[in-house]
Amino acid sequence: MNGFEKLMRTRAGVALCFGLTVGLGGCRHKAQVATLPAVLTPVALEEIPEPENLPMVEVQQTNLPPVPVASNAGKPKRERKKPAPKTAVPEPVQIASVAPPPSPEETAIGALTAGGEANPQTKQEAADLITSSEKRLNALPAQKAEEEKAQVSKVKNFLKDAQDALKTGDAEGAKTLATKAKLLLDDLEK
Repeated sequence: MNGFEKLMRTRAGVALCFGLTVGLGGCRHKAQVATLPAVLTPVALEEIPEPENLPMVEVQQTNLPPVPVASNAGKPKRERKKPAPKTAVPEPVQIASVAPPPSPEETAIGALTAGGEANPQTKQEAADLITSSEKRLNALPAQKAEEEKAQVSKVKNFLKDAQDALKTGDAEGAKTLATKAKLLLDDLEK
């Protein structure tokens, strides 16, 4: 194949592609929709009377299977727990008292102190921290409080627990809980 044949073949291919593109592309002119003439005279609507003697369609009787009924066999039976036999169990002698493991709720809010005599300064710090956190919580915009309902609820719970701890004399625990509420409020206000 010489150069002339290649050139002719290339031109033929280009012309074919161009022709197919134009042919398959369709016409780009706007289609003109014929406009209907406006109705200028009013048309009276006619009422069609309903016929008085309509034919009655009779319902045919069909033999249907009986309606299924639920029986008691399908319900699971509950077993009642039998009371454990009461036997006299001798109480073991306790050598040392072991504290039970902390509950998940305690670990979530932190361990509280045992209370006892608290430093008056610690009590005052806890009370001030609770008061300032409550003011900050009340000053939150309503939209922000609505968006962060879960976190606001946690802050309220920490503050309530802190007040309860302060009332029972646990100033250290109250201060810890109030600090946690303050940290959550700091996150809320960001």
